[in-house]
Amino acid sequence: MKTFFSKYRYLLARRIVQVSIMVLYVIANIYGINVLMGNLSSSLFMGVIPLSDPYAVLQIFATGAVLSFDVLLGALIIVLFYMTVGGRAFCSWVCPVNMITDLANYLRRKFGFNQVQKKQPASRNIRYWVIVISLVISFLMGVAAFELISPISMVHRGIIFGFGFGWAAILVIFLFDLFVLKNGWCGHICPLGGAYSLIGKFSFIRVHHNVDNCTECMKCKEVCPEVQVLSMITKESKPVLGAECTNCARCIEVCDDDALNFSIKNLKKERQNEVQ
Repeated sequence: MKTFFSKYRYLLARRIVQVSIMVLYVIANIYGINVLMGNLSSSLFMGVIPLSDPYAVLQIFATGAVLSFDVLLGALIIVLFYMTVGGRAFCSWVCPVNMITDLANYLRRKFGFNQVQKKQPASRNIRYWVIVISLVISFLMGVAAFELISPISMVHRGIIFGFGFGWAAILVIFLFDLFVLKNGWCGHICPLGGAYSLIGKFSFIRVHHNVDNCTECMKCKEVCPEVQVLSMITKESKPVLGAECTNCARCIEVCDDDALNFSIKNLKKERQNEVQ
């Protein structure tokens, strides 16, 4: 039987990271302690290292604006980081909206809403279409389209500068995920998550399944926000190769059989084996 800490160790770690990042932004704004200043779209770490959201940079590029070296360098740093640790790790370890959607997902399971909605009525590819549409609109209108309406930016600005429409964004996403569509925002619509999926397609850190230990309890699939990436469960031993995996590790925590764990694998070899 797992202890409380072992059952929630990654969840606690994620919340600590998410809250710590928000605190660093807040104290930079209020007290001028500039460890991490700016916002999730554009930041400066320790007053020296630029960090830029690649998706936001891509939208700005689509507008025809000239990008500075610092912005391009910041985007490159973020791309290389998430290509290593897993692109969607941003969604579960950094993005503040994740705390809202995780709560909605928990309540869905708690009150049995998942049993009512057996089949998801929406495609998870919607987020990729939103990426394309946002870039086209950015090009036509000369503004970073998604950044203007992004709930992530609203929530983040609300935490740092005080909530305005941020509360409305939180409420809409929470109710949408709770009553309308399971993992609706993060798992189906958010283009930022789609962009990080593309970035982390060949990342090194992956969840690995050991079929010999698996007892087919399916607890992992109950908690996974991107259940389609766990297609190997009960079938074979291999890592999660789906780019949509958020590396949230909830599947690892709920698995009582030690059938799931993080690992660093030779993904090129394993992808070749998958094709064969």
